[in-house]
Amino acid sequence: MLPRTRAPRTPRARRTLAALLLAVAAVATPTATAAAAAPTVATATSRGWNDYSCKPSAAHPRPVVLVHGTFGNSIDNWLVLAPYLVNRGYCVYSLDYGQLPGVPFFNGLGPIDKSAGQLATFVDQVLASTGAPKADIVGHSQGGMMPNYYLKFLGGAAKVNALIGLAPDNHGTTLLGLTKLLPYFPGAEDLLNANTPGLADQVAGSAFITKLNAGGDTVPGVRYTVIATRYDEVVTPYRTQFLDGPNVRNVLLQDLCPVDLSEHVAIGTVDRIAYHEVANALDPAHATPTTCASVIG
Repeated sequence: MLPRTRAPRTPRARRTLAALLLAVAAVATPTATAAAAAPTVATATSRGWNDYSCKPSAAHPRPVVLVHGTFGNSIDNWLVLAPYLVNRGYCVYSLDYGQLPGVPFFNGLGPIDKSAGQLATFVDQVLASTGAPKADIVGHSQGGMMPNYYLKFLGGAAKVNALIGLAPDNHGTTLLGLTKLLPYFPGAEDLLNANTPGLADQVAGSAFITKLNAGGDTVPGVRYTVIATRYDEVVTPYRTQFLDGPNVRNVLLQDLCPVDLSEHVAIGTVDRIAYHEVANALDPAHATPTTCASVIG
């Protein structure tokens, strides 16, 4: 249960939260629960990814697994980044996870621990197909945080070399403080938990977030990169995205390019400055400085 605080004098914030809750009710059937289904493999081979004939090269010996964010899917989230990496010689794969029964296209809404199990199955498929001993994971929003559950609790640390998060909610989110309004909407928390547990799990202080971060942010043997934007309006405060531990690099886009105005969605879907940092994190031995000019790279 979220702590009860004095009711904020912010009618606009109340209306915003009400709209969010109405959206939750609209996309999720009243009795929806996450199906424990196998991950859905995307079919975007026309753009060069999810090509199971691809074999990693000596220059890029590990496949890259892309993990979409909440309300995302394995195609739309990666229409720019996947070809960007394929054109640089990587074998790239993406999956759908966290599906709810009767809710098409909008994924990442099921319980996050179950989604991590879907990721585990998918990584095994990718490693079996490519023959590589380890993969690298790049995720956006929930997709940058959820894999850490896989690493910590489902044996993923032995199969993953690097986890790169674009605006990941590693310590949950307050949604600009809107989660503090939940106690003032009777039944709101029950609605989130019953219909969209993947959203409820991401609230700062949730049982899932508490378990995820107990004992430290990271696990040995994995390299971590977090790429954040100060204009993030979804994962707030934005500095809660950063991790603490060895083998961690925390990056703020505006430290690299002060005029980069990307917010939460743009950093994961179209920002080529952020993608240059992704490429650096995948191949640190050949990293080049990221600047505002990286947008044309």
